Order: sequence, then C-alpha cells, then structure tokens
Amino acid sequence: MSEEIQMGPDATSADAGLRRGVMGGGELAAQAIANIAPSAVIAFTAAAIYNTATNGTWVSFALATVVILSVGYCISQFAKRRSSAGSLYSYAATALGPFGAYLTGVSLLIGCFGIAAGSLSGSVAYTATLLNQLGIPVHGTVAQIVLAIVLGALATLFTIRGIRLSARVSLVLELVSVSIITLLLVITLVHLGGGAFDADQFELTDVKPSGIVVGMVLAILGFVGFSSSDALAREAKDPYRAVPRAIMWSAAGVGVLYVFAAYTQVAALGPALGSSAQPLDDIATLVGMPTWFNPILNFGVAASFFAVVVAPLNVVGRILYVMGKEGVVSPAIGRTHPTHLTPHRALVSVGPLVIAVPVVMYLFGADPMNVVTWVDTYGTYGYMVAYAAAALAAVVFLRGINARVPLVWPAAGVAIVSMAYVFYANVYPVPAYPLNVIPWLFIATVAAALAWYWLLSRRSPHVISAIGTSEVETLEGIG
Repeated sequence: MSEEIQMGPDATSADAGLRRGVMGGGELAAQAIANIAPSAVIAFTAAAIYNTATNGTWVSFALATVVILSVGYCISQFAKRRSSAGSLYSYAATALGPFGAYLTGVSLLIGCFGIAAGSLSGSVAYTATLLNQLGIPVHGTVAQIVLAIVLGALATLFTIRGIRLSARVSLVLELVSVSIITLLLVITLVHLGGGAFDADQFELTDVKPSGIVVGMVLAILGFVGFSSSDALAREAKDPYRAVPRAIMWSAAGVGVLYVFAAYTQVAALGPALGSSAQPLDDIATLVGMPTWFNPILNFGVAASFFAVVVAPLNVVGRILYVMGKEGVVSPAIGRTHPTHLTPHRALVSVGPLVIAVPVVMYLFGADPMNVVTWVDTYGTYGYMVAYAAAALAAVVFLRGINARVPLVWPAAGVAIVSMAYVFYANVYPVPAYPLNVIPWLFIATVAAALAWYWLLSRRSPHVISAIGTSEVETLEGIG
C-alpha cells in the first residue's frame, strides 16, 4: 500500500502549529464521550422519552444508536483518509466545495457553542445542588453567576493549557460520573430481584410504534458531539486508525449504556418515570442508598456537564484556528500558543461568550436547567445540519476518488433522513415559547454567517477558494 502525505497550504506558516502525535486512542475516545455527556443524558432523557415510548424507551435508544452509527460511518470514511483540525468543515470542502464547507463549519460551530454554553448551566445547577447538600449555602442569581464564571473560566483554562490535559480531565470526570451511575443501576437490578426481568419491556406491552419514533428524536439528541475527536486528528497518534475507531466505538459504547440505563429506569420506576424530575435520585431512594450517596451522584452529573463544556470548546477552538489561517475570520485567530501549542486566541475569544450566555439568562430570571434545554436545543440544530452535510459529502467524496464502499450509501440515506426528521420534529407541531423562537434564532445566526460569506466572496475571493484546505494531511492509496 503506497502512502503519500500532502501538506496543506499552511505547512510553511510561521505559526508554531498544533502539537503533533500526543493523543492516544483512549484520549480521543475521551474527547468523544465527554462531548456526548452520557451521565447528563441518562439523568434526564429516559424520563422524557418514556412519556411517548413507554415500555419501548430502550428501543428508541437502540434505534437512535443505529442512526448515529450511520452518521459515524460516513464521517469515518473521511477520518480514514484525511487528518484535519477542521473537523467536518474540512471534510465537507473535499466534496461540497467552499460554500458547503463554510455552511457545515458554521453549523458545527453553532452546535459546539450551544452545547458548551448549555452544559455550563447544567454544571452550575448540579454544582449548586451538591454544595447545598454538603452544607454550603448556594442560592440566588449572584451565586449562579459566580459559579458560571468560575466553571467557565476553568473549562477555558484546561483547553488552553493543553489538549492532553483537557482530554484527561474530561476522561476522569466522565469515568467517575459513568461509574457512579452504572453502580446505582446495577444495585437497582439486584434490588429488584425477579423484577429485574421486565417482561412488559421485552414484549413492548402497550407500546405504539409512533411513540418509539417520537422518542428517537430525543434519543438522537443525546448523542450530539460524538464525532468531536475528528477535530483532534492533527494532534493524534496514528490518526487514520485512531480517529475512526474513537468515533465508532464511543457511539456504540454509549448506545449500549443508554439502552441499559433506559431499561433499568423503566423497570425500577415504571409509569412514575415520566413525571420524575430527578429519576436517578428517586431510584437511589427506592433502593435504599445511604444519604451520603446523593451528593456523590450529583457530583457525577455536575462533572459530566463540566466535561461537555471542555470537549466542544476544543472543537470550536480548532475550527476557528483553521478559519483564521485561511482568512475566513481574523488571521490573529489562526495562531497557537508558543508553549502549549493550542489555539489559545480562538479559545480566549469564545470562552467568555460561552460564560456570557447563561449569565445573561440568569439576570433575566431563567432557571439554570431551563437554560440547558433552550441553549442545547439551539446547538442541536447546528449539529443536525452539519451531520446531514457530512453524510452527503461522504457519498460525493468516495465517488470522486473511485472508492468502493457500498455501505456508505444506505448509511448516508439513514443519516440524512433521520437528521431531517429530527429537525422537523423540533419545529412542528410548533412548541411553546421560547422553544418556538429558537429555530428562528438559529436561522438568523446562519443568515448572518452567510452574509459574511457573501462579503468575503466579493472582497476576498482568494479566501473563499482556500476554505477547508489548511491544516489538512491526506493519506492516499487507501481504497
């Protein structure tokens, strides 16, 4: 097998560049899993899905896993052949041209930014709960703002200090949180004894297929950000193998965890799950866990939310870094820290904005968990567009290089149709305020970004032609 490494146009840049060959497979998987935040999803999503899917909640998660693996399979076709810091932005450039790459990149930036800002509010909410349980009074808007600033600043600092540090922080926090929740779920099944075998769930008693499909929408949203390790390819060891594995195995592993968690929560709480505000706390009480366990449980969820602030910030920093090198945004953004070799200027620019979103909403009286729902929804629209574009780009890309990968066609079909349905299901029937405004906010953001693209095309056409081409290495000769 012959290999030819083709360097992007930035190869001779004076910029120190990103650190090379420091990320192992486990650290890449940590980035992907941290961006998903499975502990935070388990804490809420199964309860919401139960209201439509009932005993088929676990099936909604299982089918959502298939959809996400289809998206991941399409993205991995690029990751096997291209090493890029631009993530889906650079991938789309190979097949959809500058406009397609720009739209994909902007959508992914919106997705990562929204998830980071929303998750920061989740970390604030659960950190406050934890501190109150430990006897440290944390109440009111001022306390929420202080927590948001402290936690947001810490997340930004970790991303600037080094990719290995931020990945390891995310890995440790997610391992702790997932371990705590998994322990609770296993204890729950033991506590249920013979009731651990829930025949109604296996037989799908009183389950409507339409309810499972509606539940899939929320289940799919529980995976957003799963492919984020592709933005670290330039910093990875053996990226052409490690990144595709991280994408696929993290999605599959989290999918299995979701199915197990959904089944156990339904078996334990039954119909009460649909109305539970904190199902994990309710389960801990049901099985008789000691009083000291709830603070540990809330620490795990707070840690999971914090990890998902760090992970998408890493992606945002690298996409903006690539855009800066290409002149799409200020060239000053396209520089790395001389010591840490991280895109510090991009991170310093975005970090305060991530903090500002929940802070402003707190000043208007918003509850931190409502902020999570609203801002995460805004971010999710970005991910849906980026994933659909990446799936389409994979088909065009493979056809262009005459690579025969028969499964990519059905995978792309599943991915595009599913993303379109998820988008549709979130806007119709029209949800209550303020969720009904969020799609228009997303569209307005994209429209503003497209106006900048139009301006660049008139003023700096050479910038448009270079979109998605920098910070890329291509491994040729792989069929």
